[in-house]
Amino acid sequence: MPDLGPVPDAATKRERDVGSIPGGVGGAGGRCPRPTAGVRPGRLPAMHALLADPRLLPWVERVGRARVRNTCATVLDEIRAESPSAGLLPDGVDVPASVIAHLTVECRPRLHRVINATGVVLHTGLGRAPLAPAAAEAVRATATRYSNLEFDLDTGERGDRSSLVAEHLRAITGAEAALVVNNNAAAVLLLLSALAAGRQVVVSRGELVEIGGSFRVPEVLTQSGAHLREVGTTNRTYAGDYAAAVGADTALLLKVHQSNFRIVGFATAPSLRELVEVGRRHNVPVAYDMGSGALAPDLPGVGSPEQIDVRSALATGLDVVTFSGDKLLGGPQAGLICGSADHVRACARHPLHRAVRVDKMTLAALEATLNLYRAGRAAEAVPALAMLARLPPDLLAAAQRMAHSLSDRLGTACKAGIEAGESAVGAGALPDCPLPTSVVALRPAVCGAQALAAALRRGDPPVVARIRMDAVLLDPRTLFPEDEQALPELVAAALERTR
Repeated sequence: MPDLGPVPDAATKRERDVGSIPGGVGGAGGRCPRPTAGVRPGRLPAMHALLADPRLLPWVERVGRARVRNTCATVLDEIRAESPSAGLLPDGVDVPASVIAHLTVECRPRLHRVINATGVVLHTGLGRAPLAPAAAEAVRATATRYSNLEFDLDTGERGDRSSLVAEHLRAITGAEAALVVNNNAAAVLLLLSALAAGRQVVVSRGELVEIGGSFRVPEVLTQSGAHLREVGTTNRTYAGDYAAAVGADTALLLKVHQSNFRIVGFATAPSLRELVEVGRRHNVPVAYDMGSGALAPDLPGVGSPEQIDVRSALATGLDVVTFSGDKLLGGPQAGLICGSADHVRACARHPLHRAVRVDKMTLAALEATLNLYRAGRAAEAVPALAMLARLPPDLLAAAQRMAHSLSDRLGTACKAGIEAGESAVGAGALPDCPLPTSVVALRPAVCGAQALAAALRRGDPPVVARIRMDAVLLDPRTLFPEDEQALPELVAAALERTR
């Protein structure tokens, strides 16, 4: 790689200072001769000598001379701060190796792969739904070349990016029209802005929820310019409460999925059909923020009135539904608006739509995922759906394999046993649907469970697990085959880090 140009004045002065340490490389005091390459043992090296070390040359090629030089200066400063004798290299210190260790950490991508051993399938902190291979390949192909994102190849005119997936969504959900934005919060905000700005939206008090990321329904209503009209009580709301609240200023009846909590016991809520009947009687549209939005009706926990799939919801006569792309759908982060053509068109034409539209990679991943649904292959090809559908005997067999491999590798340093457990859907989806599983419980002899879990998170790749009592739990439900194979060495390395 050619030299990146002259060193800035401050850096040049620093190189002179480092190279002029009394007794440094090349003799007592003064400037030392510039060696051809390498670092001499015994003395703190000059900057130019360090940069010439053959082990650092590949890093200069990879990240540039300026970045390597800055890291060298950091390492030299750290050694000077800890060294009892200025200019002398402490015993056992390999400066180029230390520089490489620093660069390895510095240059590691901040967003990178982790192994999810928690059993939480749609783990928000870990990126929710992993993409199907077909979706990942669609993203790669679209990201690395030009595409017809907004170009109509038939007419040669500007096209509409939403049309790339609208046909798939119409076919799968039965909706008249569909629109895609960057997440479900944006979908709800756009819907309210387009249909109810300056007018009244009727919502049950039991559905004025806050979900992850401080997404609060009342605040979204305020932001959209709509006026909130609360009806019913926290635990009991009837269709008649909605009907009594409708007036000349009412723009929308809104039902909100309660997401990550439930009101049970002495509780009542109108069915979707009852709400639709109220809306039809008063000529007011009815919308449902479904949150997770399952497209597959046979998922565990889906099928009850509280956990209905999108097609079934629209079949009740709802005017519009909104839902996420990266939850129970199992695709990329996106917000989907499906329903009547007039209402979806109003959302598409609203100025806010441009601010929340999706990019080409999201559309590529979403289209590939929807194609798997239309081909009848989503259950096995979409990772999140496959994980949710794993049966207890399969999970027990996987836990037994893992426990055997871990015991062989770890010996007496860590006991690996099998225990019954529960996985979770995650991301606020199906909160009352625990999934039975078998977990491997690690009980280390050399440290506590907290220390082992922390060491696992510092691995490469990091392993994120759960802790129960005095054990670190590894749930096979959310492990890919390569994850399972890698775990014995990763756990062994983590145990070493705790010593």
